[in-house]
Amino acid sequence: MLIRACLALMVMLAAGAAGAAEAPLRVGSTVGPYAEIMDYVAALAGKQGLEVKVVEFTDYALPNEAMANGDIDVSMFQTRPYLTNAIKSRGYDIVPLDPAIIVPMGIYSHKITALSDLKDGDTLAIPNDPSNGARGLLLMQQAGLIKLKDGVTTTASLVDITANPKHLKIRELDAAQVPRSLDDMAAAAVNMSYALPAGLDPRTAMILEGTDTPFALIWTAPRKHQDDPRIKKLIGIYRSPEVKAFILSKFNGSVIPTW
Repeated sequence: MLIRACLALMVMLAAGAAGAAEAPLRVGSTVGPYAEIMDYVAALAGKQGLEVKVVEFTDYALPNEAMANGDIDVSMFQTRPYLTNAIKSRGYDIVPLDPAIIVPMGIYSHKITALSDLKDGDTLAIPNDPSNGARGLLLMQQAGLIKLKDGVTTTASLVDITANPKHLKIRELDAAQVPRSLDDMAAAAVNMSYALPAGLDPRTAMILEGTDTPFALIWTAPRKHQDDPRIKKLIGIYRSPEVKAFILSKFNGSVIPTW
């Protein structure tokens, strides 16, 4: 009886282990082009024996929380500065992995066609999270609208503005709300992941980030999963010539592969 019980327990444990091994790799991504690319990659991975479940988020703050809670295994949605700030503010044990894509932020408007048309005292919107807010301010500085303290880059905030010749009012909004504010704002710095779903054409942006931006997107994972061979396989598939060709043909330069 004891031997039979032990054998039954071993069978149950083996079945549980097999079930765990067959569980799909859960990949977090934000809606829009990031998730669209990930769906394409997941299909390729399936053909190579790797089952992937893409989990889409509408809020930048959620994927890191989901990784911390064990709800997803890996993510591709954030920049290194965003991750650094998230770790600092929330204490996440999340690590950066390989680079992914550049999705340039742009300044858009429903009211003007050139930044030179901005009037004294006009209001502009930028994302309210520290990383993307800094990104918006750096883009405004690149456009000559403001000047920031010397040496301030990815940590820039409103208090770092040292010159604002047109006395522009800068309003901080949730990143997903920024494109929806364009009817009320003179202009806004919009993340591409929200610009495209909102129907904004990057070719109409009055200024776009260049490929030298420090805000390239990266893969990230909980530290305990960073050496997971399934994650390494998935990233290898993502950084393949086939996926690069898909990105270039699908997004017409609005999404730039880093490989």
